[in-house]
Amino acid sequence: MIDRPTIDRIMDAADIVDVISDFVSLRKRGTSYKGLCPFHDDRTPSFSVSPAKGVYKCFSCGKAGNVVNFIMEHEQMTYPDALKWLANKYHIEVKEKELTPEEKAAQTERESLFIVNEWAVKFFQEQMNDTEEGKTIGLRYFRERGFRDDVIQRFQLGFSPSNRHALADEAKKKGYKTEFLTKTGLCGQREDGSLYDRFSGRVIFPWIGVGGKVTAFGGRLLDARTKGVSQKYVNSPDSDIYHKDHELYGIFQAKKAIVKEDCVYMVEGYTDVISMHQCGIENVVANSGTALSLFQIKLLRRFTQNIVLLYDGDEAGIHAALRGTDMFLAEAMNVKVLLLPNQEDPDSFARKHTAEEFRQYIEQHQTDFIEFKTNVTLRGVTDPFKRSQAISGIIKSISVIPDPIVRATYVQDCARRIGYDERTLIAQMNKFIHSEREQRAKEAQRETERKQYQEIPQGTPTIVTVNPPADAMAPSTSTVSTSTSPASPTALTPRTPIAHVDKKQQLERMMAEMVVRYGEQVIYRDVKNEADGSSMNITLAQYLYYDLSADEMTLENPIYARILVEAVDHAGDDNFKAEAFFTKHSDFEVSTAAAELCSDSVQLTKSLQMNHDEEFLRSQAVHLVLDYKLNRIEKQLVQLRQYLAEVQNQSDKLMAVLAEIRKEEDLRNKIAKKLGNNIR
Repeated sequence: MIDRPTIDRIMDAADIVDVISDFVSLRKRGTSYKGLCPFHDDRTPSFSVSPAKGVYKCFSCGKAGNVVNFIMEHEQMTYPDALKWLANKYHIEVKEKELTPEEKAAQTERESLFIVNEWAVKFFQEQMNDTEEGKTIGLRYFRERGFRDDVIQRFQLGFSPSNRHALADEAKKKGYKTEFLTKTGLCGQREDGSLYDRFSGRVIFPWIGVGGKVTAFGGRLLDARTKGVSQKYVNSPDSDIYHKDHELYGIFQAKKAIVKEDCVYMVEGYTDVISMHQCGIENVVANSGTALSLFQIKLLRRFTQNIVLLYDGDEAGIHAALRGTDMFLAEAMNVKVLLLPNQEDPDSFARKHTAEEFRQYIEQHQTDFIEFKTNVTLRGVTDPFKRSQAISGIIKSISVIPDPIVRATYVQDCARRIGYDERTLIAQMNKFIHSEREQRAKEAQRETERKQYQEIPQGTPTIVTVNPPADAMAPSTSTVSTSTSPASPTALTPRTPIAHVDKKQQLERMMAEMVVRYGEQVIYRDVKNEADGSSMNITLAQYLYYDLSADEMTLENPIYARILVEAVDHAGDDNFKAEAFFTKHSDFEVSTAAAELCSDSVQLTKSLQMNHDEEFLRSQAVHLVLDYKLNRIEKQLVQLRQYLAEVQNQSDKLMAVLAEIRKEEDLRNKIAKKLGNNIR
């Protein structure tokens, strides 16, 4: 367990902009920073970071919190582990007792997989640097490739001994469980239960995730066994911490350079990435032979919108470039392509040139995707039918670009390059766009119908209705919807959620927001204490709490209620600031709620910001409490009138209910009068 003083030191040292910039490309906007939200599919920057308040907030998906919350959410860590992550980043010593076997067993499986991988990295490095086999085979291989020792260390390269039981035996000695050795893919298990090392006799390339944790490994054979072997490379299988189509090799080492250069180079292999780093070009990643995925593109797009595809100039390189282009374009990436000279790949080219020479070559030879695709698909094509197919392929690529202005620019450029009438190309592009929209609409309809059928209880009669298109621009096919019979008590409600917030919930949120932002500010001065005649100042939080308590009322939202109580408890503390206290709170739920409550959707300049002085805050607090009480009375009156209808034939109860209604109505009218409302 980490003590409070250490937590305070960590929170004071952690710069939220600095921390989040390790994962998200941020741009300064006024007093805050903006970027693409890492927690949902964000196309326009809706993620805001406030260094002054120490909080982040996404105004699209609603995620909010402080710097610890971010690490917990993004890296799927526990609260203590997130604190230790920050402590390590800012070189703060954290003293903890040694974990007992019981405590080790209680760790989550995900954490255990990371722990095993971290140990394995050190094992592979020690085997390469400290054993004769490792030096003569593993280290020699990397040095023959021209890799310097500092680069080998930066990428944590290693070697797995040829003994197929070396890692498994050592892991067992260290107390690591068989299930975690097999789930990470470090070991395989035979039918008799014995383990064998998956990567034996191979050099090791660890996969390090964007947060700096080792998620998986790649291993390469070195000797004559590579001849005719289909699996020269072996990679870790998918696990709870690793999905190959989610990861990019080198992203952890490259992310800061990508942001700085506002550009990323994508290559195919491990050694391409490492050689370019050694050359001096660090904004480079690899998808390592896997088919490009949306997850990988979205990961890159958090850091930059500009990408250059660097591939070999052979047929395989051309195919790889063509395969990925449309997916990048659909995600609003600015794509350029560079095919290296024959017999060259990024690895060999980087070893022959300086960083400046490499960058200059890229600048002079990179082409935008239109020029690349035109050159590749139309080169030497004279048959009219094949030529029209190739041009349609180019236009189809343009059609996936979400920005209409960018689309129009590319169509104009394409028309100029191939000598076609621009209107013809636009007409063809619109066909592709409408066809894609229609296909998406059909898929969405099928998904809706599938969910509806799943929700209908067996035996419920159904009615099928056909709805015509809503307008002329809608897909030409009619849509079919299914609902239960009107007579059925299990009739389905529309699946589209309706945005509705109960007024009481809204008022509670407003009160909690005032407490977080201004809870420590005094709104009544020199109030006389009737008990002893002394005078006292009352803060905003104290006023809300005391006024609600006088009518035996509390906030129903448990987090808001806790915030209010703690603000009152700390009202007398020296230098107590509610906003800083709650946004840095040790309870994840409290700090998350506080961050959300104190986040502004719009950053105003100083001249436009409202001055929340004592009089203004007092007026707002009084108004809120009265509104809250009025809302409760209105709900009480609704219940009483419903009950009145039930006791019409019971005179004694009838009179009592009528009396209670009159009492509540009088109270309601008094409160309404204070609020300036007329209720009769």
